[in-house]
Amino acid sequence: MNIYFTNTLSGKKELFNPIKKGEVGMYHCGPTVYNRAHIGNIRAYILADTLRRSFEYQDFKVKQVINITDVGHLVADADEGEDKLEKAAKEKGENIQYIAQKYTDLFLDDLKKMNIKTKETLFPKASKHVPEQIELIKKLEGKGFTYSTSDGVYFDTSLFKDYGKLGNINLKGLEEGARVEKNPEKRNFTDFALWKFSKPEENRQQEWTSPWGIGFPGWHIECSAMAQKYLGETFDIHTSGVDHIPTHHNNEIAQSEGANEKPLANFWIHSNHITIDGTKMSKSLENIFSLDDLEEKGFSPLAYRYFLLSGSYSSLINFTWEALEASNNALQKLVENLSRFSPHGKINSPYKEKFLEAINNDLNTSSALSIAWEVLKDESISNNDKRATIQDFDKVLGLSLETLIKQEDEKKLNIPQNISDLSDKRESARKEKDFLKADAIREMIESDGYEVIDTDSGPLIRRI
Repeated sequence: MNIYFTNTLSGKKELFNPIKKGEVGMYHCGPTVYNRAHIGNIRAYILADTLRRSFEYQDFKVKQVINITDVGHLVADADEGEDKLEKAAKEKGENIQYIAQKYTDLFLDDLKKMNIKTKETLFPKASKHVPEQIELIKKLEGKGFTYSTSDGVYFDTSLFKDYGKLGNINLKGLEEGARVEKNPEKRNFTDFALWKFSKPEENRQQEWTSPWGIGFPGWHIECSAMAQKYLGETFDIHTSGVDHIPTHHNNEIAQSEGANEKPLANFWIHSNHITIDGTKMSKSLENIFSLDDLEEKGFSPLAYRYFLLSGSYSSLINFTWEALEASNNALQKLVENLSRFSPHGKINSPYKEKFLEAINNDLNTSSALSIAWEVLKDESISNNDKRATIQDFDKVLGLSLETLIKQEDEKKLNIPQNISDLSDKRESARKEKDFLKADAIREMIESDGYEVIDTDSGPLIRRI
């Protein structure tokens, strides 16, 4: 079956053909570990994980890289100002390695909570790949793409004829909307730092010796060097959020393709923003929530995953607590229904084909979820087959349905004996068609904080 994705490089939906048959190499821009990731950041990793799951579902071998940026990412995503890690270390009075590891661990914990696969995923750290970055800069220098200023070594974007091709960037508009002052030593506004020199007054915790002087790598060169090391000079798919398109990803393309004279990635796929009241969720606006915030309000992170899957990865989604509650209720309802069925059914082939068509059509997860509900409501399919089919879909959806069903089953097993006895008496009354007595017993059960749900396989009792 053909697979299609919207490629940011062309702006069109394209047929996906892997470089190597049956294999896919993917690079995903990872977090800068100076602070806690928020739920808007996490959307990009749900995209990455759903891509991986969809490929593995179709028997592709996947090699996946998510980098950890622990040096070189300056404030405002620019070439001026403080290093985000250095700034955080000063403010908190901590060692950079401690801060980086703390937020790396929290990031990995968040991925686990969201049921994002990490087994065999590579998480290279920028600080551990400085030699590779220096070698790539030397290669660019040898090809005449670089020049030096008083504060670092820069890439001359005027020498890369297709600069800004990703997303068809309006470079004039980019310059007019800049948030930082221009560096008078830069030849072109879009030129970017490959290597920054340490300033004596900074007292940096992280710096290295290079052919150009003591300093540290620029943010963009890190991704190019690590992607090339682990996936090769050209790989299949590069993903991240749309905010990386104008600068970071166009810079990656310029330096990688300038050095290697071949495409960096064949497909570029980007997730859109999460908004709050129509405004982008961001740390600078202080309108962010972490997964901890969701859990403190009683929501499972998997309900947030369901919320994200309900929309297109490329569309803006406005986050509200009401919308999250609706997703939470939908997920709970799905689990409750499946928990009533035996796990020994067969996968329904026509529905599986329909599901595959949805995910292979630009990763249409909202349609894929709708198909799962179609299966549940289809009276022509046995209940056992419904459960088997939807749990098969969950290999892509990643909602951890099997685990949630087990938890639901455990709730049933922990029903107090007096409630179980009342349920048995109610069932006897129903069989004797004494419905007044059955209703009275139901009210007694509910007054103790439980409810009875009648199913084809018998009554289901759960805590209200």
